Amino acid sequence: MPIANFFTQDECIPTLRQNLFPMTAISKASHNRGILLILLTVLIWGTSFSVLKYFLRYFPPAVIVATRFAIAAVPFVGWLRQLNLRLLGAGVLLGCLCFMATSLTVLGLETISANRSAFILSLNAILVPLLGIFLCQQLPAKILVAAGLAISGIGLLSWEGGGLSWGDALTFMAALSFAIYILTLAKLTPRYPTLPLVAVQLWIMALIGIIWAMPHFAVYVRDITAGFGTFLYLGLIVTATPVWTQTMAGRWVPAHEVALLYTLEPVFATFFSFLFLGEQLGVRGIIGAALVVTATVVSQSDR
Repeated sequence: MPIANFFTQDECIPTLRQNLFPMTAISKASHNRGILLILLTVLIWGTSFSVLKYFLRYFPPAVIVATRFAIAAVPFVGWLRQLNLRLLGAGVLLGCLCFMATSLTVLGLETISANRSAFILSLNAILVPLLGIFLCQQLPAKILVAAGLAISGIGLLSWEGGGLSWGDALTFMAALSFAIYILTLAKLTPRYPTLPLVAVQLWIMALIGIIWAMPHFAVYVRDITAGFGTFLYLGLIVTATPVWTQTMAGRWVPAHEVALLYTLEPVFATFFSFLFLGEQLGVRGIIGAALVVTATVVSQSDR
């Protein structure tokens, strides 16, 4: 089902209020629970950049993506029995968006550092309200300010890293995909039970990944077995858990708050990439990273 079908003109304004601004109908306790789930998601994702960057030394992106998604999907197979056509359509859409975002992230990590990838991905916090233009939202002036800060920050990060690369472009496309995923998730999660929706997402991601990686499996099957413990972490902790926590939190936390909390991701990613990979940001990189974080905070400040 096309994304446009979920954002029809008749429900444009209610959708914006529900997805981009705080939902007064949500209880304080549920909202706080959603915030904690998003913070857990961000912390887990902070570790993923270092693990993925390390794995890319030994495996092609297709094998990493397919193996992690397949492992993530297995525990949720029982919930596929609760499907109906509408839930299946929503899960397929979300699964394709999430697959695109995560796969582009891995492809980008082949040529850029883990901490640089995380800071570029944090731009989805700005992209969420920017995409609101297509949902009939007027663009506040502060979004333009935030965009200018973000572009300056990415410029400094790129200057330190030797200029813009194909990896930067792929990672920006991943950030755009994540922004679309966040908005679509906020729209769909109140309509369907959480675990069946998570199950469809993960199995769609696994099936697409397996098709992509099919030519490589025979070559890397022994290496996958040797590194299976780390793949379990990628599949169950880094993939399955965040898909569940995001889907659950999407019921209680509006999209703009989710995007703001994601600005903490590069902070965690920088810490773990230094701890595990020895990656460091120079002076220009630190200034650029600070500008990106500042831009995301400015874009999501109280309206």
